[in-house]
Amino acid sequence: MLDKLALGTVQFGLDYGVKNYSGRVLLNEAYSILEFAKGIGIDTLDTASGYGKSESVLGEIGVSDYRIITKTVSIDKGINKVLEGFYNSLESLRVECLEGLLVHHFTDVKKKEFNLLFNNLTRLKQDGLIEKIGFSVYTPDQVDFLLSNFDFDLIQLPFNVFDNRLVLGGQLNALRNRSIEIHARSIFLQGILVDFENLPAYFSNWHGRFRLYKSFVQEYRMSLLEYALNFALNTQEIDKVLVGVNNQQQLREIVKAAKRMEGLKSFPINDEDLLNPSRWKT
Repeated sequence: MLDKLALGTVQFGLDYGVKNYSGRVLLNEAYSILEFAKGIGIDTLDTASGYGKSESVLGEIGVSDYRIITKTVSIDKGINKVLEGFYNSLESLRVECLEGLLVHHFTDVKKKEFNLLFNNLTRLKQDGLIEKIGFSVYTPDQVDFLLSNFDFDLIQLPFNVFDNRLVLGGQLNALRNRSIEIHARSIFLQGILVDFENLPAYFSNWHGRFRLYKSFVQEYRMSLLEYALNFALNTQEIDKVLVGVNNQQQLREIVKAAKRMEGLKSFPINDEDLLNPSRWKT
């Protein structure tokens, strides 16, 4: 199962995560994390120019032997700025080409300049500067729109034990049938799914559901980490499961918890105010 793990690196550049109490990962710890990741066969890194210093930290460490996925800047300042941002990412990462480039802001897709931008991204792919073009999405209707309007190679989407909308709506199957590579993020919902203690007051609306979920997991005789991780890892349609860590020990715990399992059930909480971190008021 370890070959399905990919490493998210937003913590290398930002103080990220509602359960992150240690702040941004320091350079020596980032190096230690990547060294351990390489040793166990993790070959994919997820980053973005919008993740603070993440790309420059990766470039300083040296990541040319990883599959690197990064993301575009907003189209609001023009197509040239998006392309300039891509080349800046190559420079920061100190690599000559990337595995994937994701359109980071779904609102860009609906703008009149987007088709021209997409043509430019296709040329980058034809020139061998990127292997795959894709999108980062938040909701099932966004996936539906992309499937109806674009040919693309890669998608990054939210998926976790609380959020199985893309299974129920058939989007995961539709993506798989189109041979689109699927990367799942938010599998721990910024750490909430592995630690429900001391959450900000914003999450009080769901305390009852959280208690029920903890009892639900106990019936499987698994830890919260084991359940949340393996629910995503053992979903066949998903190609890569993104995990973000603040230190090497956390990655070791994730690796130890990874198992090949069948029959893990979702615990759906169909509430966008919980499932979409961009809506959190913390």
